[in-house]
Amino acid sequence: MGFGRDVRISLSTRFIDTTIVLILSLVIRLVVLCVLLWLAIIDVRTRRLPTGIVLTIGALFFADAFLIGLSIDDVLIHLLLALGVFLFCAVLFAAKMLGGGDAKLAAVIFLWVGLSLSLPALTLISVIGTVVSLISLATRNMNPAAHAHPVRAIAMFSGARGVPYGVALALGGGAVIVLPALIPLLSTR
Repeated sequence: MGFGRDVRISLSTRFIDTTIVLILSLVIRLVVLCVLLWLAIIDVRTRRLPTGIVLTIGALFFADAFLIGLSIDDVLIHLLLALGVFLFCAVLFAAKMLGGGDAKLAAVIFLWVGLSLSLPALTLISVIGTVVSLISLATRNMNPAAHAHPVRAIAMFSGARGVPYGVALALGGGAVIVLPALIPLLSTR
């Protein structure tokens, strides 16, 4: 009789601990999403992605990995993927096809998503990036300072200053970072 009760208590305690870990992981990921959205706004306004903010997003990956108990091997795989993405993006930067901040942010996004979610992340980032590029192309002759407030927001995407690809990285990457932590919580309800 006592053994069955102990097992139930142990299972319910494990469920509560797991739920708390999932909620804390979601909180970290939502903070990352908010920071990514902030970076998207900064990129649209200035065409710069501050390194300190990008590195903070990377550091939060390690906090989340520790919290959820990601193995050292898995962390190394995430790091190797991020390094590969960074090296590829560095080549694009050298060819003047991508900004340096975009290269750093892409590496950090792929640090977060890992190998298993890299294709969905790449697909979503590419689709959003295409939309951002088309908006930048369509607004390339618009001057944000010369337009009223609603049009000014669109004019800030003007391709004359370069394409703010950080927007696509932030939106696509942010979605792929948050959803894996959100779905288990929704399915337990």
